Amino acid sequence: MLGRLFGRGAERSAAHPHALPVAGKRKHGTYALRALGDRRVLALVEAADAGDWAEVKAALAPFDLGREQAVLGQLTDVDGVEEWIVRAAEEDRDDKVLRATALLISGARHVSWGWEARTSALAVDVSREQWQTFYERLRIAEEHLLEAAELQPDWVTPWRHLLTSGRGMSVDDSIQEARLAAGLRRDPLNVDIHLEWVSHLQPRWGGEPGQALEYARKAFAAAPDGHPLGCAVAMAHIEDWVESDNRDCLQQPRIRTELREAAERSILHHAYERRLGWQGEYNIFAMALSLAGSSKASNVFRELDGVITRWPWTFMADPEKAYARFRKAF
Repeated sequence: MLGRLFGRGAERSAAHPHALPVAGKRKHGTYALRALGDRRVLALVEAADAGDWAEVKAALAPFDLGREQAVLGQLTDVDGVEEWIVRAAEEDRDDKVLRATALLISGARHVSWGWEARTSALAVDVSREQWQTFYERLRIAEEHLLEAAELQPDWVTPWRHLLTSGRGMSVDDSIQEARLAAGLRRDPLNVDIHLEWVSHLQPRWGGEPGQALEYARKAFAAAPDGHPLGCAVAMAHIEDWVESDNRDCLQQPRIRTELREAAERSILHHAYERRLGWQGEYNIFAMALSLAGSSKASNVFRELDGVITRWPWTFMADPEKAYARFRKAF
């Protein structure tokens, strides 16, 4: 099992001594990935949940939140972090790295917290009070993320979250493009930055049809074999499906071929490296290939062995049921 969770074959499991044991699977044969499947990440999440900044700092030792978005993402979902993290930033005002870390966590958490207030409803269905709460939380997020970026100019994760907050606040395109450029200067092949821009280019956010897919293709073309940036192509197709009124819009031979080739050159390529959070990349391809009706989905589901991540299945009315249905079909 550990071999399937962390690498191609049991021989690689020894390289991941921090793997969490798998909890019992649910009735559909699936289970949600907990703390990226890593004991160290679980310790970090538990410390954050307890509001213990000293323990959070200790648990952060193996990680670099300025570059490891998957680990930072685990903290953004912890309820209550926003209540104490700003105080932590003040306590460590004289330590630039620690203050930047606290502000980064706060900013990323406020973005997530802001979207909790807005919900995933259509804009016309969001109340005035929800919009006010949404904007207020994003305003705080922007303030903290910008200061974190100033304190640690080499970090890429503040720019990834600034793209999200900027999209929510409908900031000027020139500002968003400057933020994109700032992120890519620090890491030209950063998957999360590119995925966020794919979302930004969707028609529901003011983009033009086909614009996101064109961007994703170009970005992936510049990546070496085995790079997970193929997820941008898969996500662009998923986003097209979300935007379309035709639930079978991806069931086209040319789309199946493109997704199969993207999977084979990225996550299924022998040069692909399974880092913390790799299951999220596999889930993106699992959903895209399934929607396209590609038999290549079976390869991806086999490697996942029932692991489901919240994104991108949140686009489905019943994520676990949809995952299980597709998994069985292929």
